[in-house]
Amino acid sequence: MAAGRRVTATGKRRATIGDVAKAAGVSPSTASRALTGHGYAAASVKKRVLAAATSLGYVPDDIARSLKRRTSRLVGVVISDLRNPFYADLAAGIEEVLGAAGFQMVVVNDDGDTDRELAGVRTLLAMRVPGTIVTPLSAAAGALLTGQGVPVVEVDRQMAESQCDAVLVDSSHGAREATAHLLELGHRRVGFVVDELEWTTGVGRLDGYRRALRDARVRYDSTLVARVGFGAGNAAAATGELLDRHPDLTAIFAANNVVAEGVWQELQRRRLRVPADLSLVAFDDQPWMTMVEPAVSAVRQPVVRLGAKAAELVLARMSGELTGEPRTVWLEPEFIRRASTREA
Repeated sequence: MAAGRRVTATGKRRATIGDVAKAAGVSPSTASRALTGHGYAAASVKKRVLAAATSLGYVPDDIARSLKRRTSRLVGVVISDLRNPFYADLAAGIEEVLGAAGFQMVVVNDDGDTDRELAGVRTLLAMRVPGTIVTPLSAAAGALLTGQGVPVVEVDRQMAESQCDAVLVDSSHGAREATAHLLELGHRRVGFVVDELEWTTGVGRLDGYRRALRDARVRYDSTLVARVGFGAGNAAAATGELLDRHPDLTAIFAANNVVAEGVWQELQRRRLRVPADLSLVAFDDQPWMTMVEPAVSAVRQPVVRLGAKAAELVLARMSGELTGEPRTVWLEPEFIRRASTREA
């Protein structure tokens, strides 16, 4: 093998920083600054360099050189929001299984940013992790990892179905049950507040909401679906706008725990009584939902088991116990009725 030649686990030549710089039309030092964030690089240059690095499958090799004779006992875990308790429970399930097998996890928080996600993935590749679990923002992370011969399990949502294993909760089923509960109580004007419809989670929950309406022969009204940005504050503002536009609403379905927090805050700000003035259900049960008065009816996800199953899958791929085409494992949620709903 020629001196200094870099190869992937699949025997392919690994792209260098020089390759990235050439493809992006910049100097190697500029490419390095754009990729590492150490030093200034214009936003347009950074975007061009990141696109070139992704296209070429580039990963930094400085850490990898020091680890090349070792067998890593680290598994990468890429999550979207460390502040969200959902991800803490997910990580707990992952850690329990990995720890029992003698592995530790390295957590990367991308904060919902695709550039940070890819930067984190490149760092994990440089550390030569033998496997990775990802809550993906796009198909790019899975493609980059699998292209380097690293097994990937997508968890909670699925972006690279043809390339990666996945462990998912049946969001459509859970949302259908929650919405059906409201419809059975006589509600016909049910608002749906959701923060994203680009991921399989949001798409599935909207699908379940629409299915329940169809089953009850209630017309779907797209104006009752409120799209919000990430964060409880955005959800509160969107809920206020929804209520202003549709004062005839009798119920709201919040698509996840962060959205539910924002909906709750806005209802309290308006001094609307739950459920006397408005019934409320949420997807993604969290402890705070039983600590408020009234307690919030919610779809409970088996989050710890979700993480544990993802860890089991990635370990099976790493060991060679699991081979062949990507596998998708589905887990069922459970609707928990509490005091936040009443007959319309």
